[in-house]
Amino acid sequence: MCCSGFLRTVMIVFNAIIFLAGNIILGLGIWVKVESESLVKVLWNTEDTPEGANPVFHMGYLLIAVGAVLLVMGFLGCCGAMKESPCMLLLFFVIVLLIFIAEVAGVVMIFIFNTRVKHAYTYIIREGGLYVCIFSLCPFQLNCCGFYNYTDFTGSPFNNMTAGRYPDTCCLNSPCTLENSRNKVPGCYPKLVDLLESNAVIVGAVATGIAALEIAAMVVSVTLYRKSSHQGCSA
Repeated sequence: MCCSGFLRTVMIVFNAIIFLAGNIILGLGIWVKVESESLVKVLWNTEDTPEGANPVFHMGYLLIAVGAVLLVMGFLGCCGAMKESPCMLLLFFVIVLLIFIAEVAGVVMIFIFNTRVKHAYTYIIREGGLYVCIFSLCPFQLNCCGFYNYTDFTGSPFNNMTAGRYPDTCCLNSPCTLENSRNKVPGCYPKLVDLLESNAVIVGAVATGIAALEIAAMVVSVTLYRKSSHQGCSA
């Protein structure tokens, strides 16, 4: 009884934090989407960027999606533990399990189909209109340009809809035209790989910690689910 009470308290506190984080991220995503035009002018120094080529516009949708998932997870976990609802606890378990499976599948795909993943990213960069979403903050933090280099933006929606311009991070001089972009600014993918490799221990520890938290959350939710189900049957 004491152990189950402790697990219930931990579950409530943990998911209350997730619920709060989901609210913050969801609110930030809505704000970014509403103010995307103003933000892109500040970040990219570009006037009248179309929605399809607006990196911040797509980042807003990403934040809204992540915030919504965290919001639902936190609500189900917190309320499920407080009310000892088998249905909510089971839904919470299923969501965490699906996220865990998706993460494992993503890692396996990267290791097994490394070349195809690179081609898929390049296609998204060139054709999907979400190309800058992947690197909306990365270029400013890593001083990089595109996936491999400035040519990733040639013929892209951003390039076509801004009269042949390139993101400012691709140039050492302004305005960022094709001529000015022909420099040695490296791509974001190799710089990101170098960053991850140089911090492999930290990345591994963070990934292990996240996986451990997800497994612990699933174990606790199943434990509380079984307890609440037995109480319901005995009642």
